[in-house]
Amino acid sequence: MTDKEGGHLPPDEVLDEAVLGYQPPGQKSLQELQELDQDDESLTKYKRALLEPLPPVSDPNLPNVQVTRLTLLSEQAPGPITMELSGDLAVLRDQVFVLKEGVDFRVKITFKVNKEIVCGLRCCHHTYRKGLRVDKAVYMVGSYGPKEQEYEFVTPEEEVPRGALARGTYLVSSCFTDDDQAAHLSWEWSFRICKDWQE
Repeated sequence: MTDKEGGHLPPDEVLDEAVLGYQPPGQKSLQELQELDQDDESLTKYKRALLEPLPPVSDPNLPNVQVTRLTLLSEQAPGPITMELSGDLAVLRDQVFVLKEGVDFRVKITFKVNKEIVCGLRCCHHTYRKGLRVDKAVYMVGSYGPKEQEYEFVTPEEEVPRGALARGTYLVSSCFTDDDQAAHLSWEWSFRICKDWQE
Protein backbone atom coordinates (compact mmCIF):
# COMPACT_ATOMS: atom_id res chain seq x y z
CA MET A 1 0.00 0.00 0.00
CA THR A 2 3.04 2.26 0.35
CA ASP A 3 3.38 5.18 -2.05
CA LYS A 4 0.55 3.98 -4.25
CA GLU A 5 -1.28 6.70 -6.16
CA GLY A 6 -4.39 6.06 -8.21
CA GLY A 7 -5.79 2.63 -8.98
CA HIS A 8 -8.23 0.65 -6.87
CA LEU A 9 -8.20 -0.67 -3.33
CA PRO A 10 -6.85 -4.18 -2.67
CA PRO A 11 -9.62 -6.81 -2.18
CA ASP A 12 -9.24 -6.89 1.63
CA GLU A 13 -9.57 -3.10 1.82
CA VAL A 14 -12.65 -3.16 -0.42
CA LEU A 15 -14.29 -5.67 1.92
CA ASP A 16 -13.20 -3.68 4.94
CA GLU A 17 -14.68 -0.47 3.54
CA ALA A 18 -17.88 -1.97 2.08
CA VAL A 19 -21.20 -0.79 3.48
CA LEU A 20 -23.80 -3.52 3.06
CA GLY A 21 -26.53 -2.67 0.61
CA TYR A 22 -25.04 0.67 -0.50
CA GLN A 23 -24.82 1.21 -4.25
CA PRO A 24 -23.05 4.43 -5.32
CA PRO A 25 -24.71 6.31 -8.19
CA GLY A 26 -23.33 5.93 -11.71
CA GLN A 27 -20.62 8.32 -12.88
CA LYS A 28 -21.84 11.37 -14.81
CA SER A 29 -19.89 14.14 -16.49
CA LEU A 30 -20.14 17.73 -15.23
CA GLN A 31 -22.13 18.73 -18.31
CA GLU A 32 -24.66 15.91 -17.75
CA LEU A 33 -25.09 16.95 -14.11
CA GLN A 34 -25.61 20.59 -15.02
CA GLU A 35 -28.35 19.65 -17.52
CA LEU A 36 -30.28 17.44 -15.07
CA ASP A 37 -33.32 18.73 -13.12
CA GLN A 38 -33.15 22.26 -14.48
CA ASP A 39 -36.73 22.91 -13.33
CA ASP A 40 -35.89 22.17 -9.67
CA GLU A 41 -34.81 25.49 -8.14
CA SER A 42 -33.23 24.04 -4.98
CA LEU A 43 -31.21 21.46 -6.93
CA THR A 44 -30.11 24.11 -9.43
CA LYS A 45 -28.92 26.33 -6.57
CA TYR A 46 -27.05 23.41 -4.94
CA LYS A 47 -25.39 22.45 -8.24
CA ARG A 48 -24.38 26.07 -8.84
CA ALA A 49 -22.62 26.11 -5.47
CA LEU A 50 -20.96 22.75 -6.13
CA LEU A 51 -20.11 23.07 -9.83
CA GLU A 52 -19.68 26.72 -10.80
CA PRO A 53 -17.58 28.47 -11.84
CA LEU A 54 -15.64 25.63 -13.41
CA PRO A 55 -11.87 26.13 -13.28
CA PRO A 56 -9.80 25.89 -16.47
CA VAL A 57 -7.93 22.59 -16.63
CA SER A 58 -4.29 23.69 -16.90
CA ASP A 59 -2.84 20.17 -17.05
CA PRO A 60 -5.02 17.30 -18.31
CA ASN A 61 -2.55 14.82 -16.77
CA LEU A 62 -3.31 16.01 -13.23
CA PRO A 63 -5.23 13.51 -11.10
CA ASN A 64 -8.80 14.47 -10.27
CA VAL A 65 -8.08 14.55 -6.52
CA GLN A 66 -4.76 15.84 -5.14
CA VAL A 67 -4.31 15.48 -1.39
CA THR A 68 -1.55 17.95 -0.50
CA ARG A 69 -1.24 18.06 3.31
CA LEU A 70 -2.29 16.54 6.60
CA THR A 71 -1.89 18.83 9.61
CA LEU A 72 -2.28 17.89 13.26
CA LEU A 73 -3.78 20.80 15.18
CA SER A 74 -3.53 20.95 18.98
CA GLU A 75 -3.71 23.96 21.28
CA GLN A 76 -1.32 22.13 23.62
CA ALA A 77 1.32 21.57 20.90
CA PRO A 78 4.29 23.92 20.32
CA GLY A 79 2.93 24.39 16.77
CA PRO A 80 1.10 22.54 13.99
CA ILE A 81 2.59 19.23 12.85
CA THR A 82 2.37 19.10 9.05
CA MET A 83 2.81 16.14 6.73
CA GLU A 84 3.45 17.19 3.10
CA LEU A 85 1.82 14.72 0.71
CA SER A 86 2.76 16.18 -2.67
CA GLY A 87 6.39 14.98 -2.66
CA ASP A 88 8.13 11.65 -2.16
CA LEU A 89 5.80 9.67 0.10
CA ALA A 90 8.43 7.01 0.84
CA VAL A 91 10.28 9.59 2.98
CA LEU A 92 7.33 9.74 5.40
CA ARG A 93 7.73 6.09 6.43
CA ASP A 94 11.14 6.83 7.94
CA GLN A 95 10.07 10.07 9.61
CA VAL A 96 8.58 9.63 13.10
CA PHE A 97 6.13 12.27 14.37
CA VAL A 98 6.19 12.72 18.16
CA LEU A 99 2.86 13.15 19.98
CA LYS A 100 2.47 13.98 23.65
CA GLU A 101 0.20 11.55 25.49
CA GLY A 102 -3.22 12.80 26.57
CA VAL A 103 -3.39 15.93 24.38
CA ASP A 104 -6.50 16.87 22.39
CA PHE A 105 -6.05 17.22 18.63
CA ARG A 106 -7.83 17.59 15.30
CA VAL A 107 -6.57 16.63 11.84
CA LYS A 108 -6.85 19.12 8.96
CA ILE A 109 -6.90 17.59 5.48
CA THR A 110 -5.98 19.89 2.58
CA PHE A 111 -6.82 18.77 -0.97
CA LYS A 112 -7.79 19.90 -4.48
CA VAL A 113 -10.38 18.64 -6.94
CA ASN A 114 -9.30 19.34 -10.52
CA LYS A 115 -11.72 17.92 -13.11
CA GLU A 116 -14.85 16.05 -12.01
CA ILE A 117 -16.99 15.88 -8.87
CA VAL A 118 -15.66 13.41 -6.32
CA CYS A 119 -18.41 11.68 -4.35
CA GLY A 120 -17.99 10.26 -0.86
CA LEU A 121 -14.35 11.21 -0.37
CA ARG A 122 -13.03 9.68 2.84
CA CYS A 123 -9.76 9.29 4.68
CA CYS A 124 -8.95 5.98 6.36
CA HIS A 125 -6.10 5.31 8.82
CA HIS A 126 -5.16 1.78 9.94
CA THR A 127 -2.81 1.93 12.94
CA TYR A 128 -0.45 -0.94 13.78
CA ARG A 129 1.81 -1.68 16.72
CA LYS A 130 4.28 -4.56 16.60
CA GLY A 131 2.53 -5.90 13.50
CA LEU A 132 -0.99 -5.95 14.96
CA ARG A 133 -3.76 -3.55 13.98
CA VAL A 134 -4.75 -1.60 17.09
CA ASP A 135 -7.02 1.07 15.61
CA LYS A 136 -8.97 2.09 12.52
CA ALA A 137 -10.25 5.61 11.91
CA VAL A 138 -12.42 6.59 8.94
CA TYR A 139 -13.28 10.25 8.32
CA MET A 140 -16.09 10.99 5.86
CA VAL A 141 -14.82 14.09 4.07
CA GLY A 142 -17.75 14.48 1.66
CA SER A 143 -18.45 15.31 -1.99
CA TYR A 144 -16.74 18.19 -3.78
CA GLY A 145 -16.71 19.81 -7.21
CA PRO A 146 -13.63 21.06 -9.06
CA LYS A 147 -12.25 24.51 -8.25
CA GLU A 148 -8.93 26.34 -8.33
CA GLN A 149 -8.62 26.82 -4.55
CA GLU A 150 -7.75 24.06 -2.13
CA TYR A 151 -10.41 22.60 0.14
CA GLU A 152 -9.83 22.08 3.87
CA PHE A 153 -11.58 19.54 6.07
CA VAL A 154 -11.07 19.37 9.86
CA THR A 155 -11.90 16.19 11.79
CA PRO A 156 -13.67 16.09 15.16
CA GLU A 157 -11.49 16.46 18.27
CA GLU A 158 -9.76 13.34 19.61
CA GLU A 159 -7.34 12.56 22.41
CA VAL A 160 -3.91 10.90 22.14
CA PRO A 161 -3.91 7.76 24.36
CA ARG A 162 -2.06 8.11 27.67
CA GLY A 163 -0.18 5.83 30.05
CA ALA A 164 2.83 3.55 29.97
CA LEU A 165 1.09 0.95 27.81
CA ALA A 166 0.18 3.52 25.15
CA ARG A 167 3.69 4.96 24.84
CA GLY A 168 5.73 3.69 21.91
CA THR A 169 5.97 3.72 18.12
CA TYR A 170 3.06 3.06 15.77
CA LEU A 171 2.87 2.50 12.00
CA VAL A 172 -0.09 4.02 10.14
CA SER A 173 -1.32 2.96 6.71
CA SER A 174 -3.43 5.80 5.28
CA CYS A 175 -5.62 5.96 2.19
CA PHE A 176 -7.97 8.45 0.52
CA THR A 177 -10.84 6.74 -1.29
CA ASP A 178 -14.28 7.61 -2.65
CA ASP A 179 -17.63 5.96 -3.37
CA ASP A 180 -16.18 4.32 -6.50
CA GLN A 181 -13.48 2.58 -4.37
CA ALA A 182 -10.78 4.54 -6.22
CA ALA A 183 -7.63 5.01 -4.10
CA HIS A 184 -6.58 8.61 -4.72
CA LEU A 185 -3.57 8.44 -2.41
CA SER A 186 -2.03 5.79 -0.15
CA TRP A 187 1.03 5.99 2.06
CA GLU A 188 2.57 4.80 5.33
CA TRP A 189 3.94 6.89 8.18
CA SER A 190 4.90 6.53 11.84
CA PHE A 191 4.30 8.33 15.12
CA ARG A 192 5.57 7.89 18.66
CA ILE A 193 3.56 8.62 21.80
CA CYS A 194 5.80 10.10 24.49
CA LYS A 195 5.46 11.79 27.88
CA ASP A 196 6.25 15.14 26.26
CA TRP A 197 6.60 16.73 22.82
CA GLN A 198 10.33 15.99 22.91
CA GLU A 199 11.46 12.37 23.09
